[in-house]
Amino acid sequence: MISKIDKNSVRKARHYRTRRYIIGTEARPRLNVYRSLQHIYAQIIDDKNGVTLCASSTLDAEVKAQLEGKTKKEAAMIVGEVIGRRAKEKGVNQVVFDRGGYLYTGRVAALAEGARKSGLDF
Repeated sequence: MISKIDKNSVRKARHYRTRRYIIGTEARPRLNVYRSLQHIYAQIIDDKNGVTLCASSTLDAEVKAQLEGKTKKEAAMIVGEVIGRRAKEKGVNQVVFDRGGYLYTGRVAALAEGARKSGLDF
């Protein structure tokens, strides 16, 4: 019988492999991305202290108001801009981008582009 590949477990394995090298510090925290079927989430995390500095997603009230009639890719761009703006308010200018095991294309790339557009450096 043909067994189907669980794409999420493959993604998680890829994420754990890359997380050995990607570490968020106080000077350069980690910008983490999680993508579900309908939504996208982003967090800026200081791994040394175990603290989430700021977060944004398509479920935030600020973002949700702007999403009417937008595609998921455009929504990811908006989330990236919001997370970048919130990071700048916290005094974070440089981050390490953690794509969460996802390929750097589509919504993940749009979120990164939005964060760069709002002034984050990575």
